[in-house]
Amino acid sequence: MMNNNNLSNIDGAEISWFAPLCNGDDDFLGNRNPLYKSSWENTSSIVKKADKLGFKNVLCPSSYQVGQDPLSFVAGMGSLTENINFLVAIRCGEVHPPMLARTIASLDHMLKGRLTINIISSNLPGMDLSSKERYARSREVIQILKQSWTQDQIKFKGKYYQLDLTSRPVKPYQQNGGPLLYFGGYSPDGVDLCAEFCDVYLMWPETESKLKDLMDTMTIKASNYNRTVKFGLRIHVIVRETEQEARDYADLLISKLDIERGTDIRNRAQDAASLGVSRQSKLREESDEKYYVEPNLWTGIGLARSGCGAAIVGNPDQVVAKIERYIEMGINSFIFSGYPHEKECEIFARLVLPRLKTVSLPKVFGRVPNSEPNSPLANGERK
Repeated sequence: MMNNNNLSNIDGAEISWFAPLCNGDDDFLGNRNPLYKSSWENTSSIVKKADKLGFKNVLCPSSYQVGQDPLSFVAGMGSLTENINFLVAIRCGEVHPPMLARTIASLDHMLKGRLTINIISSNLPGMDLSSKERYARSREVIQILKQSWTQDQIKFKGKYYQLDLTSRPVKPYQQNGGPLLYFGGYSPDGVDLCAEFCDVYLMWPETESKLKDLMDTMTIKASNYNRTVKFGLRIHVIVRETEQEARDYADLLISKLDIERGTDIRNRAQDAASLGVSRQSKLREESDEKYYVEPNLWTGIGLARSGCGAAIVGNPDQVVAKIERYIEMGINSFIFSGYPHEKECEIFARLVLPRLKTVSLPKVFGRVPNSEPNSPLANGERK
């Protein structure tokens, strides 16, 4: 197991955008506009724009009901982008682990190391496992991936998988442990899984005090495994030249929302009953009549979507100050989004991104090799 305790404090932050593969793009929340329907044309345009504007990573989520396949999408985007990394969501159990390891390794070579992995433990379509079972399955998948990337032989005996086979076909481009693993989850089993195996703990919006509590818990858990885990925040953003303009736009986003329709949209999601979603609902319940739960943190977005349900709202100084406050707390990775995604990507890049020092986490972690991809080392041969 890779120990990352020798990492120094990160000088900067990974600033990422979001690829709405799951029909999650609109100009008015809860009001479906066919112009923003999830499609290759729309979503690839957003990612190419984020790459051109200087974002360091892009989250590519997974959803059966309304989504494009993230692995296929990332494969298609590899040759259409130059610098941006891809954070591809993997639902553990969906693909046989050795074949998943081979797919990830192939993508990693295609992208020359611009690949990171978001570990998902949600139920698979048509299945209904308990939270404990889902995390137990994810634990086995992660261990098999790590063996395949770092050892010459995969030898594993678990409840879900029993394997004994060579790992030579699945060696990734990133040689120092394989692609970084990002993880988001709030149950005790999920927190323990991240603490033992993953690199970045992704949180959804909370008040600063609650975020600090989550980070303290994870730090303690990881220390029990002699590890450290970095922290990330998945959050929306609305930035305009003035605070009033930003708040007005937030109000406009939900101006056509039928509350019952919003509830239906939230409930159809695969993770609608998760602890994380319930925490977002609780956050919204604690907000004021305009849905602000603390200065510049607006929970109105959660009225119309499951998952991440709050946004930083304000003028450029306020948005930068909020982000810098999070960085001071120890958050090193941010996944932003806005509605509609391509327009908000451009506005954020113009008003905020130049004021932030950005880094690529695979490079910070030393995962991208110096050798060429077709060298013996890059293909997994040991010297």
